[in-house]
Amino acid sequence: MADTHMLVENLLSMWWIALAAVLAPILAIVTRRTIPDVVWLLGFGVLIGPHAVGLAEQTEPVDFLRELGMGFLFLLAGFEVNTSDMRGRQGRQAALTWIICALLGVGAGFLLLQGDWHVAVVFGIASTSTALGTLLPILKDSGTISTPLGRATMVHGAYGELLPIVTMSLLLSTRGTWQAALILVLFAVTSVVIVALPGRFFRRIPLLGRAFRAASNSTMQTTLRGTVWVLITLMLLTAVLELDVALGAFTAGLLLNAAFSAISPDHAAEIMHKVEIVGFSLLIPVFFVTSGMNIDPGAVFAQWPLLLGFVAVIALVRGAPVVLRESISTTHSGLRTPRQRTALGLYSATGLPIIVAVTQIAASSGLISTTMASTMVTGGAVTVLVFPLIASRLAAREGIAQ
Repeated sequence: MADTHMLVENLLSMWWIALAAVLAPILAIVTRRTIPDVVWLLGFGVLIGPHAVGLAEQTEPVDFLRELGMGFLFLLAGFEVNTSDMRGRQGRQAALTWIICALLGVGAGFLLLQGDWHVAVVFGIASTSTALGTLLPILKDSGTISTPLGRATMVHGAYGELLPIVTMSLLLSTRGTWQAALILVLFAVTSVVIVALPGRFFRRIPLLGRAFRAASNSTMQTTLRGTVWVLITLMLLTAVLELDVALGAFTAGLLLNAAFSAISPDHAAEIMHKVEIVGFSLLIPVFFVTSGMNIDPGAVFAQWPLLLGFVAVIALVRGAPVVLRESISTTHSGLRTPRQRTALGLYSATGLPIIVAVTQIAASSGLISTTMASTMVTGGAVTVLVFPLIASRLAAREGIAQ
């Protein structure tokens, strides 16, 4: 009976989450995507969560699906990133811009919160991340992703995802900094080996390799299953090494995209499309809805000055430096007008998943309160709602999209 009761409890929570996942895109379409799908998912999460109506609970199975959803979100973000762009001149400039933003964010944390340097680092990471996975559907729906603005957003977003995760692993780890750095190097080398070994194996047995690829569009879905295995392997590796699992998922996307693109760019696009179907149908909505369930709206609204201040700081320490560097430096982005540069700054300042991750780590370790964590996550949701909306309008006026 206890097992049956637990099953009913888990299924009931998942029923409400699945209903939210169905209703969110309907409302996004009705509002002509003025309010993005992810914001509706967060809003429904708040509504059905324990701090509001209390219809759903974040049980252990639901929490596991949430982690997988975050993994698929970062996997897709890694898939979308062009590693050659990251290594190129534009990528190097974007990395330098993020470092400047991070220093400003940490400085703002010291001034505003008057806490220790760990709290300032939390604030700096949270205020300078870019929600690349969240921006992907917005950029695709608006037709911006293939434009210079879209490519520049992808490059800034890649570093806005990767560098905060690496910084979080180095500076918020329970290990010493040098130990954490060695662990990161070990992770990077092991990740490359994990992704490269199957390719070498199939090259040594070409007949098996051709059969494996030929079965990719059958019921066996061989390459998709292999992709999911790599994702879970690297997430497991980061968990064992006590790193953030988002790092494993993002790395899986980067490496798999490079490996598949080297074999066949069309096949890489096909795999990414399949991963999108698996991720966006259930697992990614679970991540966003459960993120909303963790938000206490009463506590957040009681801290409304902190909420507005956090959103303003994100705009100042992440968005403004991007715009300034695009205006006064040669960044090789190809953006020529102030509206394009401002749109890039707003897209770059759109943050949420990293904010969720870093505040959860900080709250669980006692660095910040759960109320502050909820307020910062809500601030990230505000940037997802407001910043891309303004950016898309600026892009539309330039004739870039829509």
